[in-house]
Amino acid sequence: MRAMRVLRLVVHTRTREPVLLLGEIDGDRCLPVFLRRPQAEVIAVGPRGDRDQPLTQDLIGPIVAGLGRRLEGAEITELRDGTFSAELVFDQGTRIAALPSDALAVAVRDQLPIGVADEILDEVGQSIAELFPAGGAAPPDQQLREFREFIEDVSPEDFRDR
Repeated sequence: MRAMRVLRLVVHTRTREPVLLLGEIDGDRCLPVFLRRPQAEVIAVGPRGDRDQPLTQDLIGPIVAGLGRRLEGAEITELRDGTFSAELVFDQGTRIAALPSDALAVAVRDQLPIGVADEILDEVGQSIAELFPAGGAAPPDQQLREFREFIEDVSPEDFRDR
């Protein structure tokens, strides 16, 4: 499992679907994840603040804590027939299957670690350097333009097993 960070949230030009770009924390690969719109809106809001009006995803942490447990992160665990599978990871080794959009929305709101299975990155991970030739030093608008050029040619079908 590779530790990931959120790089960008963009809209796919052709399908108008939101796409979250996750990047390796200790590496140079990234992974585009197509999201459901409501969860993309939650991710766009960002981490939960103390004074924020609670969103639906914000209820999970307090419920889990109220039951004496701890939510530790979200992981994208599998890619099958072009569809990702994800799990919410709890203390004591408990894992619960979740839609990737939901797992990522919870992780972003609660600032939890996000992981992606090595096999997924080996199969469909993209080089950040190829997507952003000017690297992280480029102005944000240039980085976003470079990523949009890449994402225009990607679709959920590109993740289907070959």
